[in-house]
Amino acid sequence: MLVPTMGALHKAHGELIRIARKHAGQKGEVAVSIFVNPLQFGPGSDYERYPRPEKQDENFCRNAGVDLLFRPTPAEMYADDRSVFVEETTLSSTLEGKSRPGHFRGVCTIVTKLFNILSPDAAVFGEKDFQQLAIIRRMVHDLNFKIDIVAVPTIREGDGLAFSSRNEYLNLEERKQAPVLQRALLAAAEKAKAGEKSAKLIVGLARNVISEASLARIDYVNLVDAENLQPVEIVRPKSVLALAVFFGRTRLIDNILLA
Repeated sequence: MLVPTMGALHKAHGELIRIARKHAGQKGEVAVSIFVNPLQFGPGSDYERYPRPEKQDENFCRNAGVDLLFRPTPAEMYADDRSVFVEETTLSSTLEGKSRPGHFRGVCTIVTKLFNILSPDAAVFGEKDFQQLAIIRRMVHDLNFKIDIVAVPTIREGDGLAFSSRNEYLNLEERKQAPVLQRALLAAAEKAKAGEKSAKLIVGLARNVISEASLARIDYVNLVDAENLQPVEIVRPKSVLALAVFFGRTRLIDNILLA
């Protein structure tokens, strides 16, 4: 079982490792990869300042019972004259793919390389990165990888904020306001549960809740079909409300399945 990460490991990664161990069994092996992938960071992004606490990550993996820690350097993963990439062209056209051009080409390329190098029977991904999960599943299907993809529900802090390595970028006031993201998602889900079908109204409600946080700057709030990730106008089975919001320079994402 493989748990691909970019390091700066936290409680949510621990849950991914726990699920990996559960699926692998006592006789199976759990590998964790740590690689801050330059290909999935756009110009002006936080690649250089992304946290890299190597010793803490080693201890985290050791305490979690990881069998193999794979932590290559960019030079080991990418040749200077590289010219081959892996790119998904449909599911990546919306949400994160629209806001971060080239991001998922970087994701698909590095995950493909990890699959080829480590040859796992299965890999574990979190549902917080819902679009990434969908794209990896499509890639595995389309490229005939003999790998099972295991999804793990989003792990949250006590106040509802989804765990993320980028949470440590937040200053005290930004951190105080950030849980508004889950409040917005829950308010929208409650409205849908009560019978509201209009995507415009659901999205509007979520945006209004987020706007109550003075430091929040919305990148997007969209209601999409969970299978093809295309926008929907009416709430229907397997509709996902996904959002990305800035607090200062820190960009956070979250989502919720509405029906």
